[in-house]
Amino acid sequence: MPRPTAAQLAYGSCTVIFSTLAMLLLSETSSGIGITVIALAALALGLLVALTAPGPGARRAPAPAEPVPDEERVATSL
Repeated sequence: MPRPTAAQLAYGSCTVIFSTLAMLLLSETSSGIGITVIALAALALGLLVALTAPGPGARRAPAPAEPVPDEERVATSL
């Protein structure tokens, strides 16, 4: 398994931080179980984002152009 890039780690970390804050503020929970569930959900979401972020070499090379058959070439004279 390839190592994650710095961008993937940054995306995942930011997702964990911001989603944890958002869920805690929106749920207004103060119980330990609620905070634990929110933290685990944020970690799972951050892992999902980090794994689905494009990694190195994700760009595809353009397909080579097909050669034109001889009968379709137009002869030109200068």
